[in-house]
Amino acid sequence: MRVGAAILAMVMGLALGCAQIRAQETQAEPTPVTPAPKQTTDSQQSNSSQSGTQTSGTQSSGPSQSRAQATGAPSTQQTTAAPVVRRRVAHPNAGPTEPVAGPLTGAGAAAAQGTGTQPVGQSKNGGIDAGTLRVEARLVNVAVNVVDAHGAPVGGFEKKDFALFEDGREQTVAVFEREATSPLSIVLAIDASETVVTSERLEREAAKHFVNAILRPQDEIDLMEFADTVREVVPFTNQAKRIEEGLGEIGRGDETALYNAVYLASQRLGATSEAAGRRRVLVVISDGGDSVSGKSYEQAVEEAERAGAIVYSIIIVPIAADAGRNTGGEHTLIQMSEDTGGKYYYVVDPKDLEPAFSHISDDLRTQYLLGYYAPVEGNSGFRRIKVKLTDAAADEKYNLRYRTGYFADSK
Repeated sequence: MRVGAAILAMVMGLALGCAQIRAQETQAEPTPVTPAPKQTTDSQQSNSSQSGTQTSGTQSSGPSQSRAQATGAPSTQQTTAAPVVRRRVAHPNAGPTEPVAGPLTGAGAAAAQGTGTQPVGQSKNGGIDAGTLRVEARLVNVAVNVVDAHGAPVGGFEKKDFALFEDGREQTVAVFEREATSPLSIVLAIDASETVVTSERLEREAAKHFVNAILRPQDEIDLMEFADTVREVVPFTNQAKRIEEGLGEIGRGDETALYNAVYLASQRLGATSEAAGRRRVLVVISDGGDSVSGKSYEQAVEEAERAGAIVYSIIIVPIAADAGRNTGGEHTLIQMSEDTGGKYYYVVDPKDLEPAFSHISDDLRTQYLLGYYAPVEGNSGFRRIKVKLTDAAADEKYNLRYRTGYFADSK
């Protein structure tokens, strides 16, 4: 009997020790308890609405029950195990959470540029593509002089007073200037052949005064001489002093390479900048004769028209009644000036050079500048220009001078 009681006491002691060990382990490494999500039933909502404070015992075990679960002590109330809440993991086939690279994202745009493709709505240089088609249009500038019956300039006209046509079709005037202030590129080409008998001193003085009167900070002048050959004495410069020095270096020759001079001078003008509506002007001092084989009259005129050059001719007539006077050469200079919108002046006495240069200077200062964008469709050769005043009476009363056209395939 005593032995049985002793054995029973030992068993109870071992059981109590095991329980204490389990309690200590539980306290050393507590198991996190995740609260179960509340599940409200219809009956619970009804009871809650009736009592206002009473809740179901199975939803919240209270403080005593929580402590009992933590220590492993028996509870006097029936409890339910807390549901296990597992952390959500990404599905093996699920994509990344970041936005997928597309044509509007940085990575997509960079990839598209790298492959040579253009992202939608974005140009290759990073700008916004408006989806419009850009066509390069050529701006055609037309210098116009309006003069009365005596050749005096007439001012006061506005943009609305002009109508402009290309090959018979009216064009919209996009650029308009009164008393044009646009830059000037001028080639002064002087005939140095023996057939032109002038006073070298008066010629130099007249040219010097012209240069000083016309040259502004935005302008440039080139000096050429022609006789047996054509020589550029002073390339384009804005310094009047250099032109004055160049005038003193002009020599003399036996022949006259007039057409070669017009051709080469037009090429030099054609190479100048077109920025700011620059006007290109060729001033030729000659008797009109051409005695050197080379470029023809037609080639010279075409090159001037391709360059958009306005040709002013100062025609030297040593003896008006001279039987050997080259009237044919004079007419070529006159026609060249009229076709390009310029003007011609006769000089019988060397003293007349000064007034001739003054007229050219005044003519350039009183020009109207009209500009329009050439039609994309049209002939690829010579396109004819016509300018008129919108008022019929004024158009009948005044004379308009301007270039007759341009070559569509030229610069």
